Amino acid sequence: MMTRKLLLVFAVIVVACFHRAVSSSQADFDALIVNGRVVDGTGNPWFVADVAIKNGRIVEIGKLDPKRAARVIDAKGLIVAPGFIDVHTHIEGGITEFPAAENFVRMGVTSVVTGNCGSSALNLNEWFSRLETLGISINVASLIGHNTVRRAGMNGDFDRPPTPEELQKMRELVAQAMRDGAVGLSTGLEYIPGTYGKTDEIVELAKTSAEFGGLYATHMRDEGEFVERSIRESIEIGEKANCLVEISHFKISSRKRWGASVQTIKLVEDARARGQQVTVDQYLYPASSTGIGILFPSWVFDGGAEKARERMTDPATRARVRAGLIEKAKQRGVPDFSFAVVANHSANQSFNGKSIAEITKLNRQKNDLNSQAEQIIEIQLAGGAQMVLHSMADADVDRIFRQPFTMIASDSGIHNPDSPSIPHPRGYGNNARALGVYTRDKKLVGLEEAIRKMTSLPAGTFKLWDRGLIRPGMAADVVIFDEKAVADRATFEQPKQYPTGIHFVVVNGQVVIENDKHTSLKSGQILRGRGAGTGLVK
Repeated sequence: MMTRKLLLVFAVIVVACFHRAVSSSQADFDALIVNGRVVDGTGNPWFVADVAIKNGRIVEIGKLDPKRAARVIDAKGLIVAPGFIDVHTHIEGGITEFPAAENFVRMGVTSVVTGNCGSSALNLNEWFSRLETLGISINVASLIGHNTVRRAGMNGDFDRPPTPEELQKMRELVAQAMRDGAVGLSTGLEYIPGTYGKTDEIVELAKTSAEFGGLYATHMRDEGEFVERSIRESIEIGEKANCLVEISHFKISSRKRWGASVQTIKLVEDARARGQQVTVDQYLYPASSTGIGILFPSWVFDGGAEKARERMTDPATRARVRAGLIEKAKQRGVPDFSFAVVANHSANQSFNGKSIAEITKLNRQKNDLNSQAEQIIEIQLAGGAQMVLHSMADADVDRIFRQPFTMIASDSGIHNPDSPSIPHPRGYGNNARALGVYTRDKKLVGLEEAIRKMTSLPAGTFKLWDRGLIRPGMAADVVIFDEKAVADRATFEQPKQYPTGIHFVVVNGQVVIENDKHTSLKSGQILRGRGAGTGLVK
């Protein structure tokens, strides 16, 4: 009797499951987003429409019958927009450990470009394959990094120009990366070893990128006192290499130069008027974040890490290093190092969240510039630290945001929410901040323009042709949010806080964020550049 009942129950379950499967397979749409205000990514005004998804693609837009869909998402009172594209990230070190990439998708980001500032995986094919095997929740594209290529092509001996043979090796490495699917070449000309690369060297490598349809993305040599010179070099490289130039985290990082965004914007406008394609990206905070090494003069690191250690431990040279640190601070227009806050110092986590000035006072019971410079040297010798540098003016950030060629990018990695680090809040709040503070509150641009900056503009710049628009045939990357409620919660003191008001995030047709929670789905894809698999050898 019991066996008969169990068989009956099992039969009912099987029939029910079969019925649901048939219903789903017979539906015209896998999902239908209804009643939303569609902001399609073009910059055009919003309109009310339903958006239908099938097999990871947008297939229809209009007034559609919910009965045709296996699943209906009611977006009444909400904005339906293309998934946001973050063109400047550093996810290499975190995505294999945290493939859900929650700090990105919770901001509405569905695609990222990594490999920025000259640093990337060298073997992109191997790295892409690893991510595909692992499964990821976001789409990933990558640049090939100049610093990475320079190290490999010059066998670690890089504080000099390359020989013709070494330059050819570097070109071959760039070409291989482009065939593997890189979307362009990146430089970090403020960092070792990129700082030793001359303009002509970068031009040759950018030419190789352009031959495969790639662009040139740059962290310039200087973003403060000599920022105009750096912009001119960036534009020159694009003109000589015949490729688009993307200037990363466009800013004025020296207090002495606050207000200079008027001039730097004019340089970009003039280049664009001449026909040179130039775009920029920015994060919407008056502070940057990078390693503590950026505070040192570059000569300290000539010859590599061991030589740098020798200079910092030798008493005579150490005095010169201190003087160099103080001189660089003066170039920023700051009276001391209170602008520099430790985000993560592995050797002493109690430093996290404190400025160099605060740490110096606690450790040394004095706080003069020499003592602060000594503290910086000791932190570097103990393994270095990730820093947050408060050095920008809100007026410059606002002015840059208003420009039609400006994209929104976090310059962030994937964060472990349980680590003791206190990272820059941009990795948790940047896109929500663009929609809330800068669009709704400050009204610097309209909603449609803000969304264009995060969707079709980056998609077109990086030639991600099937992303960035709500349009039939495009990939079903969609974000659904409340225009009135969207807000960043991350602060410099408490950065690991997800934004509010972003209710659904769809990646390639799969709902990854639902009612503010990650579904654990891994529907992300690798987005390869135009040169992928071409076999083209230049």
